Amino acid sequence: MLHDTLHSTSRGVVVDSPPGAGKSTLVVRAARELAAAGRPLIVIAQTNAQVDDLAVRLAAADPELPVGRLHSSEPRPYDPALDDHPCVVTSAKAADLAGLPVVLSTAAKWAWVKRDPEKAPWPHAIVDEAYQMRSDALLAVAGLFERALFVGDPGQLDPFSQVGSEQWAGLTHDPSASAVTTLLSHNPDLPQHRLPVSWRLPASAAPLVSDAFYPYTPFRSGSGPHDRGLTFHTAGDGSAPDLVIDEAADSGWGLLELPERLTPRTDPEAVAAVAQIVGRLLTRGGATTDERSTGPVPLTASRVAVGTAHRDQAAAVRSALAGLGLPEELRVADVAVDTANRLQGREFDVTVVLHPLSGRPDATAFHLETGRLCVLTSRHRHACIVVCRAGVPRLLDDHPATEAVQLGVTVKFPDGWEANHAVLSHLSAHTVPWDS
Repeated sequence: MLHDTLHSTSRGVVVDSPPGAGKSTLVVRAARELAAAGRPLIVIAQTNAQVDDLAVRLAAADPELPVGRLHSSEPRPYDPALDDHPCVVTSAKAADLAGLPVVLSTAAKWAWVKRDPEKAPWPHAIVDEAYQMRSDALLAVAGLFERALFVGDPGQLDPFSQVGSEQWAGLTHDPSASAVTTLLSHNPDLPQHRLPVSWRLPASAAPLVSDAFYPYTPFRSGSGPHDRGLTFHTAGDGSAPDLVIDEAADSGWGLLELPERLTPRTDPEAVAAVAQIVGRLLTRGGATTDERSTGPVPLTASRVAVGTAHRDQAAAVRSALAGLGLPEELRVADVAVDTANRLQGREFDVTVVLHPLSGRPDATAFHLETGRLCVLTSRHRHACIVVCRAGVPRLLDDHPATEAVQLGVTVKFPDGWEANHAVLSHLSAHTVPWDS
């Protein structure tokens, strides 16, 4: 794939990647090789956090490589950690970064950069998380470069749009389609590659995630079944939160099942259960071991995440965590509590997931979106714990997909109905009832 990037005459190269397969590592390596070959490039990511992360990775990998970070004019426009790297030059004006071998920014910021008609465009671009990028965003920046490497995960969330897109469904110029989908529809002969190994997901998780979300492009874990471990200094007290934590530590998966009930979206009992699990993860003195460490590494708050479907659910969990009254040294505020959209692309040791269909009276297209469940169940290196009310399999059977089939629209497979059944079927062997 790097050979195609450097030597192919095609205007684009596409690299598909499962969760944790090394997309960022590939982007950094490709950027360094292009720069070393004397080919200036721009890097286009979808969020400021992604841009900052790539800039830090580039600076750490090659401290002698000058890197430009093009940012907005807002206060605190970039991660202060960039200031610790002398090779990183920051500016809100593209002209200030002219001549640097690598310049990074978001697609939204690049869209405001005007191409100088008297100068040739950048020879190369790298588009990170390309499946998160809408095709209209690609159109807005396409004039800035001659050739591009598109790297992304086709199994996760589709690009976000604030307006309805039904009027464009099936059209090759659908502005709400992902950049890669539109690119390949017009250029089907572009070189395509796939990364077949996930270095994030443990051996306990890769088979399920691969089968449930990537049936036609399977992948495997880069670690073996005994390469990673999660242990706790303090034994469990026999409560349901501790039992599901111990199950997840042993098997990589745990499902805490609450009694079946229709609830408001911010289900107080489910939110409290999520908070209690996180609290016990921190207070029991967890430690992880894996192929990257020489010994046990403490499980700190920053290595734990809570994933939800909605922002109000995430806010309720944050409030519940703050109400636990945990000691300040545990830094519970460092736990990442957010929606699948915002957790996409991030990695943690342990994740706790509030199932999107828990307590719901129906199964809407939003809650059945395959990418949402894929993101929520693929952020972890060691264990994933799901909190859900009983009855979801029956809910799925009572609400089969009824969306109209649209001409020209590729049917996404597997659909959310099938993916949910696959995940819940696997979790049934790792279930702890709330009344334990």
